[in-house]
Order: sequence, then C-alpha cells, then structure tokens
Amino acid sequence: MRRLLPAALACVLIPLGTAAAQTPAQAPAPYDIILRGGTVVDGTGAPRYRADVAVTRGHIARVGDLAKATARTEIDVRGLFVAPGFINIHSHAVPAVLQTAENMLTQGVTTELLNADGSAPVDIGAQLDTLEAHGLAVNVASSAGFNSVWATVMGPSNTRATPDDIARMRAMLLANLERGAFGISAGLDYKPAYFSTVPEAIAVLSIARPWRTFFPNHDRLTPESGFSSRKGMEETMAIGEGTGLVPVFTHMKVQGREQGTADEVLAMMRQSSAAGRWVAADVYPYLAGQTALAALIIPGWAQDGGIAKMRERFADPALRARIIAESDAAIAARFNGPESILLNQTGRKLSDIMRQQGATSAGEAVVKVLEAEFPSAILSFGAESDLRKILQYPDASIACDCGAWTETRAHPRGFGTFPRILGHYVRETHTLTWESAVRKMSALPASIAGMVDRGLVAPGMAADLVVFDTATVIDHATYESSALKSEGIRVVLVNGMVALRDGAVTGVRGGTTLRRSGHMPSRPLHLDAARAVSVRGLLRAGNARASGANAAGANAATDVIATNVTIELAQGANARVASGQLRLTTATGQTVRAISFGTMQPGSDWLTVTGRALVGGDERAFTLLVDGADPLAAGSPSAVELRIEGMTPLTGAVQGRTNIRTNARTSARRRTRSTPS
Repeated sequence: MRRLLPAALACVLIPLGTAAAQTPAQAPAPYDIILRGGTVVDGTGAPRYRADVAVTRGHIARVGDLAKATARTEIDVRGLFVAPGFINIHSHAVPAVLQTAENMLTQGVTTELLNADGSAPVDIGAQLDTLEAHGLAVNVASSAGFNSVWATVMGPSNTRATPDDIARMRAMLLANLERGAFGISAGLDYKPAYFSTVPEAIAVLSIARPWRTFFPNHDRLTPESGFSSRKGMEETMAIGEGTGLVPVFTHMKVQGREQGTADEVLAMMRQSSAAGRWVAADVYPYLAGQTALAALIIPGWAQDGGIAKMRERFADPALRARIIAESDAAIAARFNGPESILLNQTGRKLSDIMRQQGATSAGEAVVKVLEAEFPSAILSFGAESDLRKILQYPDASIACDCGAWTETRAHPRGFGTFPRILGHYVRETHTLTWESAVRKMSALPASIAGMVDRGLVAPGMAADLVVFDTATVIDHATYESSALKSEGIRVVLVNGMVALRDGAVTGVRGGTTLRRSGHMPSRPLHLDAARAVSVRGLLRAGNARASGANAAGANAATDVIATNVTIELAQGANARVASGQLRLTTATGQTVRAISFGTMQPGSDWLTVTGRALVGGDERAFTLLVDGADPLAAGSPSAVELRIEGMTPLTGAVQGRTNIRTNARTSARRRTRSTPS
C-alpha cells in the first residue's frame, strides 16, 4: 500500500543541518514537500538546471519556479543537486534488512531489483507480499530466476532436460511473469545452472518472448573457452537472440588474461545494437568481485551433485590432482593471482593460506580450505582502463551487486558504489559527467528493467528523489573496512516520504513493492529525438493485468471506466517535457483531463509518459502507456494502460487509430468496429 505523508505536518522550511521549526496552524498548503533552490539533474542525460521540486501524495507535482507556492514541509537544497532516486537493478538484499536499508539509503538508492544471478524464490508473488507486509525502507521489485527453476526441476547434477522438464520450467517462469517479474535473471557461471546447454536455456526462456523483458546474466566462463569473458558474453547474446529477450551483461567485466580488451567487447555490443539486437550491461566501480570461493574456481564436473559429492572427489587422489590442476588454470585465467584472493570473513589471503598450509599451488590451497569450510571470497580480476571504458558505454547502467545488508566483512560495494561513482569517477577523474552518471543510476536502469514511473524528475513520476553535495559526495568503504558509510548524500525521498535527512536515516518505511505489467517493455533509453503519439477512438476497458496492479487503496466509486479516448502528444528533441492533450470520457460523462506532462519515453511501437490530470475537480498523478501492438493480445491490437493515483489501473484495446512516431519513423495501428461497445 502506498504510504502518504502525514496530513498534520506543519509548513516549515528545513535548512539542511538544522532541526525543523514549527509554525502556527494555517490553511492547508497545496504541496506536501518542496525542495527549494536545488540544481536538477533529471535523469535524461540533458544539462542540469535550477528549479524547485514539489511533491504531493507520493508523486512529483511540479518542477520549476515555485517561489509563490507553499508546502507543509520545505527543504532548502540550495547549492545541492536534486536527482531521481538511484535504482539498483542487481540486488542481493537481505530480506529483513529491507525494513531499514541504511547502507542503500546512504548511497541514494530508492529501488532495488531482487533475485540477481538467477537465484530467486520459485514464487515471487509470495516473496513480494511477505516483504511488503513487514514494511520497506526502499522500493523492491523482483526478477524470476532461471537458476532457481533449473535447480528445482533438474536437481544439483549434470543431466539433460526432457521435454517435460522444459515444460515445467517454462510454466514456473510464466507464472512469475504474470505475478509481476521484472525480467528473468541468470547466473550460468553458477552450478547447477552451469550444466544447462544453450539450446536448453533458449527452450526454457523463450516462454518470455511476448513479455518483451530482459535477461541479465552472470556470463558463463568455461575451461573449453579458455575462461574467455568475450565468449561468455557472446553466449548471453546468443540466448537473447534466440529468445527475444534483451541480453544484459550483468556486473560486466573483462577478466584475467583478457584484460585490456574492453574496446573489442564494447564494439561487439555496438555492432549488435546497431543491427537491431540491443545489448545492455550493468557495472560496479571496483576491480574485484565477491562470491563463494568454490563457485568460479573448482571445475564444474567436480561440483556435479553438490558439496558432499565435491568433497568425495577431493578424497580420491587421482581426482584431487585433476581438480587442483584445473583450479590452478581457472585462477590463472580469471583472476590476478593468489595474492588478490581474500577470504572476507576471516581476512586471510589465499597466498597466506598457501604458506601456512604448505600448499604447492593456489588450487591446492583452495581445495584444502573447502575440505572443511565453504567460505565466500573477494577475487580481484580486472584493469582500471577497462573499467573506465565500460563505465562510459552509453548503455551500461550502474548497479552495486549488493543490496540492503548489515554485513561488516563483505565487499565495499555494499556501502560505497553509487557515491564512489559520483565522487571518484565524476568529480575526481572526470570519467563521467554529472548528467551521464545520474542517467546511468536512474533512467537507464529503469528503461532496461521496464519501469515507467521512476528514474526521472518530472511531473507525475513517483517522488523517489536524492539530494547530494557534489563537493563532498564520496565512498569510504574499503576491502579492509567494508561497512564504512559514504558521505555527501544529504536527503532521500522514497514515494514522497523523507527516508534520509542530513545524511542520517529517519526510520520511515516509505517503500512499496513494484510489479511489472505486460505493457512495460525493456527498451533503449532514447530521449534525444522528437517523438509523438496520437490515439483517437473507443477504449474497450478490461481488467488490468494482475502483474501490473501497483494500485493501492482503489475505490470502486472513484474508478474510471473510459469509453472515448483522445491522446495527442508531442515532444521536441530539445524539450524537457511533452505537450498536447489527454482526455478520457466515460459512458456516464465523467472526464479525465491531463493538465501537465513529464518526459515522453519511446520504445518500439510503444510510448509512455507521466503527468498530472484532473479527475472531476481532483488533481492526481497519472502514468500513461500506449502499446502500438500488444504481443500478449490476440491479433496484436493497440492498447492503452492508464494508471491514475488512487485508482485501479485501466487497460483496454483501442478501437480506433493509434499512431506512434519517433523522429522520422512512424508506426500506425488502425482498429475499427461497426458497433461500439
């Protein structure tokens, strides 16, 4: 349920660093919160500008000069940047910690996409319901997990999937897409999903083709390929092409012996995208990762059947010798040697363990450790020059490969990723501009995932906002002290509620669960071209897809059932917001009329925009989606989905004309009926 600001808040001006002062009671203010005098970096990548930002009932109401407006709470953000809340699309959050999420809020993160690397509950609907019931400090969404369904059906061993096995896995994934999954994540480098073949993965994942979603994959690096990062990425692209999903190289890196070849990999991505097969990535700003020590070092055949079977093989002298030799090869090909492998829970380096145990090689030391323990490890893999090039790639978003947690002996990315981007890679090294960095942490991950009402500072968007100080923002977490908090993130709003002020969490649980509908495709973020949409005709309204709900407290007495729809919107290449008209009229004569618009986001034969509308005499936020050819509907009819604050989402097929234009490209869909219904 969406949480609104308390109506009893008095109108105050809160200079950062000071306590709020109370004022006498007065007439109700038109806005709940105004952020005064900040510099807005809106998430599009366009140049920053000075503006006030007003928030009402959890949504952005207005962006501009609000000198004559008042609010119940006013926050002075002069000299600071105001940006969309950051979206972490690769989250390993600890469920119980999502109620506080201090390490994420102090980084400016307002939304986490759970179930990364293919590990997910089989039923994400139950996962989201449970999380929301306990309260959330940040928003959460979930991906379906390929690894989970593979392990559930196939078990821990290397066996081939039968047609019945494929059908069971497809049904499990489809059920989660219908429950609101944002994408299908995978970690084909992890056992037992590692044992799946590319044709098997395509057969399972192709069930998601009509959902137009994305496939973030921890690329599989095999000894047969020489542990090649590029070969792993090519496999991810092949699965994307075979399924119609958008391939995403998750926590993208160029590892070990292939260091220095980022240009070649990025050229491969550009070539595929230019040919109409879009490829994206996410990346964190570190040269080491963290995972189970065994996961990427012990050969796959030795892990077949699970930990107990692996240890049985350790006890066989011949197999042990082979495992050690192949583990040595993996370490040499993928990582930067035993000195760069750290068992984070104990602080021991693999090189120290080799000396202490008298091991003759790094692989032998790993086997000795795994005979009695199953620890996680931090593994150094890359080169700074490659990292900077990946960070600069336009379709590489920022994600921390972390999540809400309180662990003090882990990777520093859990407390430092997003401020490190802003402080080190923008202010100090100028690898990115402020505008491009914010885009990569907000609107870009939103478009990759298919989100439509987050990631931009614009009217009608959910009021997830972060205010930061460009002069001081920086990370402090290190591999030795991984839980040191970042600084410079000054204010964070989650759905219009102040979750962090003066750099300290408030304890407010303003987060909610997010569910994706079939009208929310993954798409490239192209906001620099002129675009327009025209819809005129009858809207035959049906129930919104269950996965697209996200409407809280809907009241049947105020729901809108539209019969006539008129949409005429356009946005120039250099314009910040759209202009035009949106009007719905019900059979009973009730009208919905838009009074302001945000940024139009186009896709392939698809478009979305947020804004503010009058429903009767009440002003409310809305999100409009126009789908020129709905692949989930028979006959590919044009469809409109309209979400109005506080109401049940309205979804219907258009009986009339739909025309979507981006630059010189035009897509038209005509639907006619002899008798309107």
